Amino acid sequence: MFGQAARVLGGTAAVVAGGWVLRAVQGAPTALGAADIGTAAKRSPNYRDGVFVNREPASPAQLTRADQFALVRDVLTGGQAQHPPREIPVVTPALDVPPADVAVTWYGHSSALIEVDGYRVLADPVWSRRCSPSRVIGPQRLHPVPAELDELPAVDAVIISHDHYDHLDIDSIKALARSQRAKFYVPLGIGAHLRTWGLPPERIVELDWDEGADLGSLRLVCTPARHFSGRFLTRNVTLWSSWALIGPRHRVFFGGDTGYTTAFTGIGDAYGPFDLTLMPIGAYHPAWPDIHMDPEEAVRAHRDVTDTGLLVPIHWATFRLAPHPWSEPVERMLAAAAAEGVAVATPKPGQLVSSAAIDAWWRD
Repeated sequence: MFGQAARVLGGTAAVVAGGWVLRAVQGAPTALGAADIGTAAKRSPNYRDGVFVNREPASPAQLTRADQFALVRDVLTGGQAQHPPREIPVVTPALDVPPADVAVTWYGHSSALIEVDGYRVLADPVWSRRCSPSRVIGPQRLHPVPAELDELPAVDAVIISHDHYDHLDIDSIKALARSQRAKFYVPLGIGAHLRTWGLPPERIVELDWDEGADLGSLRLVCTPARHFSGRFLTRNVTLWSSWALIGPRHRVFFGGDTGYTTAFTGIGDAYGPFDLTLMPIGAYHPAWPDIHMDPEEAVRAHRDVTDTGLLVPIHWATFRLAPHPWSEPVERMLAAAAAEGVAVATPKPGQLVSSAAIDAWWRD
């Protein structure tokens, strides 16, 4: 009797586990993107020996084996401080108003609707519940999206910084391809992912660092970043970038995902000064010092690209991607900005900002 029960339980467990695995991998091969990015990258001076390279090589972190195990443990298990103690407040954005001269609605992480001189530019749209090729495993949202994609007003352009899952999401791209008519402006190689997912080639503009494209009176420039790319086993076969949005009267800088780089000074000289910057402040760790800025470096980068202007922090509070306390990035950023005299806005997800406004909603 016991043996029969054990076999039944074992068989049930196998079915349950098998079903979970099937759910975990459902859609994953398609989400990986293109297996071959084509020849677009080969024209780039930033492409060498089959991969893209940073202009400033990343310095290897000096971690002991014990440090490495502790990092993996902390990222996988997390502690209470890595999660918000209560629900994150979300604002339902007003979607029926004309675009402003310069403003931004932060939708969480690096997803933002940028307004500059009457144009709307959607940056790194990730609306899925997880930033992962799987719908079952991977980092999960800490707050809901403020509005559904099909509720957004018409956008004039979509920009992508790179192909990591927390910045390039297959479901969001497919939804935008159906609900919007805008072109997608992407770094070299990412067009292959979009074409694989059914986006028409005529809606894709691929650019190298310091190349730009005109959209009416708005110029979109693909600017350098210090990071890497890859959606599975291969790395750096597509380019990563930041973006400069240059209107006839105002300028906005979108940092995307990057470590601190001396290229920021050159970006400011060539395309600034900027009226507004969106700088990544979260997911930092000593193990990867050159691919993610810490909050103090984000303030420094802001000062590199503009003498004045408004700093809006991104790349925090939505997905847990590093073991630091969840609200530590914004607290450190505020302290550094105050010391440097930098104007800051800290919107809730879904909130529109156009001027300095420190609402310490994460403390309440």
